[in-house]
Amino acid sequence: MAQVQGRRRRGRVVAEINVVPYIDVMLVLLIIFMITTPLLEQGVEVDLPQAKGQAVEQKQQTPITVTVDRDGKLYFDAQNYRSEKDKPEDPAHIMALTRVALERTPNAPVVVRGDKDVPYQAVIDAMSLLKQAGAPKVGLVTKVAD
Repeated sequence: MAQVQGRRRRGRVVAEINVVPYIDVMLVLLIIFMITTPLLEQGVEVDLPQAKGQAVEQKQQTPITVTVDRDGKLYFDAQNYRSEKDKPEDPAHIMALTRVALERTPNAPVVVRGDKDVPYQAVIDAMSLLKQAGAPKVGLVTKVAD
């Protein structure tokens, strides 16, 4: 009996879950998402004009967007195409890209994002360009005023 008391049990099963590795993985994923989310921000930086009213409910479909920056340069962004490193596009190329995007997704909303400091004529020209490309309706993107 003295021998039994002096022995330790080595093969004892521990019925606890070690959650430390799960926490480590979760924190790494959180850091990855925190870093990549700002990188996914779309398009060219423009200072949108403000308008009073309520935000329009965004549909499931990604809109076809033409951005007019402060200098009047045009940028194109659609679900299947985005300008390389946000380089400006010429109007004829934007018309061609819009036609292709509308053929692929005919019901996609078409919008213009115009900087608030750009001349009004540049925004109208962008809207006219999209209408010529076959867009049935063209909307304007604004920031909701507080």
